[in-house]
Amino acid sequence: MQKVALVTGSGQGIGKAIALRLVKDGFAVAIADYNEETAKAVADEIVQSGGKAVAVKVDVSNREQVFAAVEKARTALGDFNVIINNAGIAPSTPIESITPEIVDKVYNINVKGVIWGIQAAIDAFRKAGHGGKIINACSQAGHTGNPELAVYSSSKFAVRGLTQTAARDLAPLGITVNAYCPGIVKTPMWAEIDRQVSEAAGKPLGYGTETFAKRITLGRLSEPEDVAACVSYLAGPDSDYMTGQSLLIDGGMVFS
Repeated sequence: MQKVALVTGSGQGIGKAIALRLVKDGFAVAIADYNEETAKAVADEIVQSGGKAVAVKVDVSNREQVFAAVEKARTALGDFNVIINNAGIAPSTPIESITPEIVDKVYNINVKGVIWGIQAAIDAFRKAGHGGKIINACSQAGHTGNPELAVYSSSKFAVRGLTQTAARDLAPLGITVNAYCPGIVKTPMWAEIDRQVSEAAGKPLGYGTETFAKRITLGRLSEPEDVAACVSYLAGPDSDYMTGQSLLIDGGMVFS
């Protein structure tokens, strides 16, 4: 029977690359995104290339919507085996500029969205009568604090903690929980981080990227497909004896 995965934030960027890689690996995929148009475009691309996919609109900060999205994936695609809690935002936040609104927005998506995804996946696995895999988006910024990214970094430290705790709690149910931790990836989200950091420093565009990229041991920025390859491993059978881990896929920005 074909395995089914749902990927949040998969209408673009890393999430889209993950979805396309999982289809290549033989999965049917639910393309879950806040932007219904981009989700549908990715799902259509997959179907036209011979894969199986369904588009699902979801605001991951809304618990009911996350449960509904997972249930739609399970009923439309016939099973449920893997959730990738990929959706996230990363505003530049110098310490003195942090507001309650920024904290709430980041934590509602980056942290609560992961919690709701974990809960919805557990429910779907139970309904399907088997265990499964929960894979969370962390970051190298969840291993070390990055300048001007205090709220984002702290949210990703929280995801690492959730991943470890959920792994212990859910092992008796046959559920593994792991995370992937990208560095600087060529996506629209990173372009926005670069813009914010560069402007805050009074420097031209590219300054933020140049500053952070100095720490990349392999000497190049990541492509979304680099991250997707790591998630492919976590979603596949070769990682069955792994749980509670947060894998760095950052070109050597952080060593653990």
